[in-house]
This record gives sequence, C-alpha cells and structure tokens, in this order.
Amino acid sequence: MDFTLDIYKNLLVALVDASYTFQTFQEYIASPAEKVIILRHDVDLLPGNSLEFAKVQNELGLKGTYYFRAVPESWDEPIIKKIANLGHEIGYHYECLTTHNGNMDRGIQDFDNNLKALRALAPVSTICMHGSPMSKYDSKDLWKDFCYRDYGIIAEPYFDLDFNEIYYITDTGRKWDGHTTSVRDRVQTNFTQTFHSTYDIIDAIHDCHFPKKVMFTFHPQRWNDNMLVWGKELVFQNLKNVVKKHFYVKTGT
Repeated sequence: MDFTLDIYKNLLVALVDASYTFQTFQEYIASPAEKVIILRHDVDLLPGNSLEFAKVQNELGLKGTYYFRAVPESWDEPIIKKIANLGHEIGYHYECLTTHNGNMDRGIQDFDNNLKALRALAPVSTICMHGSPMSKYDSKDLWKDFCYRDYGIIAEPYFDLDFNEIYYITDTGRKWDGHTTSVRDRVQTNFTQTFHSTYDIIDAIHDCHFPKKVMFTFHPQRWNDNMLVWGKELVFQNLKNVVKKHFYVKTGT
C-alpha cells in the first residue's frame, strides 16, 4: 500500500543506500552537491504529519525543508519549533495574491508580516509559492512588482532552480505522475522520466536509473498509516483531481 509512513521510510533508506547526499534547499543554493536529494515538504494541512516526517528523517540523520502556510490549518507554532529544533529548514509557503484577490500592495504587506512572524519562530531564508489551484491568482506574480531578496530571502524554487539540471518530482494529486491534474505545481524541464508509485521510484533507485540531482516535494497530509484516514484522503484527493483537471483545461494555466 502506497502513501504510508512505512513506504516513505523505505524510500529514504533506498536513497541513503544509493549514496545520495541530502541537502536542505538553503544548503543546496549555498553549495550544491553533485549527487543530491532535496526533501521539500509543503505543509498545507495536518502539520502533525509533517512532524512525523521530520522525526523519521532525524532518525536517519537526514534534513529536509518545510514550508508553512500562514493559515490555521498549517501554522502550528509548537510544531514549527519542534521541526526546526530537529535541524530541518523552515520556509514560508506564501499565497499572498490569492488571499488578497490579486492586490499587489496588500499582498506584499501580508508577505512581510507573515515572514516576520515566522522568523520569530525559526530562521527563514527561502520561500515557496503555494499553488492555490482553485484561485485565478498566481502568487508568484507578486515578484513582477517586488523582489524577495529585499526581504532577506535567498531563493524560491520556481525561480532559482534549473529543472533541466534537477529532476523535480512531486506527490501532487497523490501520485508521482500527477502533472495532468496539477494547475501550478509544474516546471519546464527536459527530463522525460515519470513514476507512478513510490514503489516505482524505489525500484529505479535500486536499479541505478534514478536521476543524479532531485528535488522531491511531499505533502505530508497525504501520507498516513491509519487506514481510515488513508482511505478518506484517497477519496478526497481523487475528487479534487477531477476538479483541478477541469480547472486546468478551462484556464490553460
């Protein structure tokens, strides 16, 4: 059964056994390794699930990057501090144009306020856009008028990574080949490899057919060992994928 904490652990162990270096996004920007995994986590919901991910990584001596939204379903201050204290990177998962209906001035003020609040809990030097697939506003457009480096931010993945060099793989849609149902979590790349399940990825790692540099994006709320919660998430995500696919076809975004 896929998308459980057990299969997540198996994935990490396979990567460790294959001699990958693990870097946070901040570390990669500062000094990129040659054979590297960046473990990115978008904490959209259920921050307790992200804490479990952080604990698993810590047990294996690994570090990841965790992006928190400034909404109650993500922003859990004790959990943010616990994840930071385990040695992981904390970042801001901004969605300011969505929450302010495209208003640039209110959006950048919201960004500044939320960034300051997050920095009161942990160091923050990178950010990452939250896709908000049901909104017509793309929060990355905030940087058409402003510059995130003016706020002490060194990098944003969608602007500062070369995805022809780094293979990008995300569990968006609760599958690893969900690009057909992703509205904004998409990148321009020359990579053609695709994987459907976590088992497929593990097989490729064992067979030495997995790319040399990889950014994983996990949404930990999708991963659960509780079968009741696991099944509920499966049904919900399948319904959401139908809506997102309709939105993508309609808007062409």
